[in-house]
Amino acid sequence: MMAKVVCHSADVVSRRVRQRRRQVTVVGVLVFLLLIFVIFFSGGGKKATPPAPAKAHTTQAFPAHSPLNPDWTGSGKPVTLAFGGDVHFEGTVGASLQQNAATALGTTFPTLFSGAQLSMVNFESALTAGTCPEPQTKPYIFFAPPTALTALQQAGVTVASDANDHSVDCGQEGLSQGLTAIAQAKYPMPGIGSNAAQAFAPYRTTIKGQRVAIITATQVIAPNLVTTWTATSSQAGVASAIDPTQLVQTVQEARRTSDTVVVYLHWGTETVTCPNPQQEPLAQQLVKAGADIVVGSGTHVLSGGGYLGGAYVDYGLGNFAFYDSAPPESDSGSLLVTAIGRKIVTAIFRPATDVNGLPQPLTGTAAQTAVASWDAARGCTGLSAAPAASQATVAGETARSAVAATELEPTGCAVSMCSTTTAFRIIAFRASRSLMGWGGDFTRRAIALLVSTRFYRVLTIPTRHAQSRA
Repeated sequence: MMAKVVCHSADVVSRRVRQRRRQVTVVGVLVFLLLIFVIFFSGGGKKATPPAPAKAHTTQAFPAHSPLNPDWTGSGKPVTLAFGGDVHFEGTVGASLQQNAATALGTTFPTLFSGAQLSMVNFESALTAGTCPEPQTKPYIFFAPPTALTALQQAGVTVASDANDHSVDCGQEGLSQGLTAIAQAKYPMPGIGSNAAQAFAPYRTTIKGQRVAIITATQVIAPNLVTTWTATSSQAGVASAIDPTQLVQTVQEARRTSDTVVVYLHWGTETVTCPNPQQEPLAQQLVKAGADIVVGSGTHVLSGGGYLGGAYVDYGLGNFAFYDSAPPESDSGSLLVTAIGRKIVTAIFRPATDVNGLPQPLTGTAAQTAVASWDAARGCTGLSAAPAASQATVAGETARSAVAATELEPTGCAVSMCSTTTAFRIIAFRASRSLMGWGGDFTRRAIALLVSTRFYRVLTIPTRHAQSRA
């Protein structure tokens, strides 16, 4: 008899619990819908305006006064950046380095970089203490002593990328020696580091009030060395763009606080002028993420350059100071890009040819022929001779990984840059998606959201939906 009473009592409790849960759920959903109505349709007594239809990309979708806007001009002053291709210290140049580091790179660098406020090349070598402690299993091993940094400085090179397929030619010990030399010389050489964060860290400088960020990475690493060379959270190495995720995220982060964002890559197929199937998609990703200038080297020949929307891309700067002595490998030159914030004003190629490992500027008919050849190389790149509408997107510039998520409102505004009212809308938007992903747990979160006086805490609630990447 007692057993029956207990059973009956449990049934009553169970029904009451179920009824209470249904009531709470219904109330929560109704309150949530009321919140959405108040936020999106109330206008202080004014009639609600229907949402405008979706439009194609325009700069109006971007914050008006922010580096995220493709029309951003920063301080309004033009800055000219000069880029050269691969530099190493082999052959004749290596012998000159041993004799006198200050004059090892000759006298023509300043001529080719004339008029620029910043100059940059790729250091196609491992930097070590002078020997190669752990030669890697690969066809070519290049390494240079710390005096190479003196040579670069004396030649007027502002910054040199070491993100390439030679930076770890002498193993982890050689890399450690190089990082020590860089720290001691206080010379900027991005692209390598004691971990991925250091390897991808941008070189930053301010010129004429314009904040310039330069990020470097390599898309070329010998297949047998990818694992041991790639910088990770726990391993020293090179900034790898084979998986472009971290590179794209670094561009996005730099975009928010920089007037001009540059990416210098090591990419392409050796001795092939046209971009390979990996280069073009990467260039598009980087431009959508907010890069204004994308240049690089790696093929040891000159490739074409031009505009990708409003950004400027060059697929290969060839050799700058290299031991190759016959064309097309000896064809050289510098690329000078002038930008006013994100607006690319001009891009000028100054042709040269390598003689005894050093670039010699061309003049007259030879220069005209070289420039015409460089222009013709654009034909297989998909790039344009003139700028067009920006291909940068709000989603591309602001999407984040789960670790550093920046939630977006459907209109494209980021939480960190929105007004309080807009932030509430974003929270509601996030809660509506949570309804689909969290099921019954949504009611508790929706009610907590409504009664919370510190709404920003909601932004820290983890979501299960996949983060978008452009």
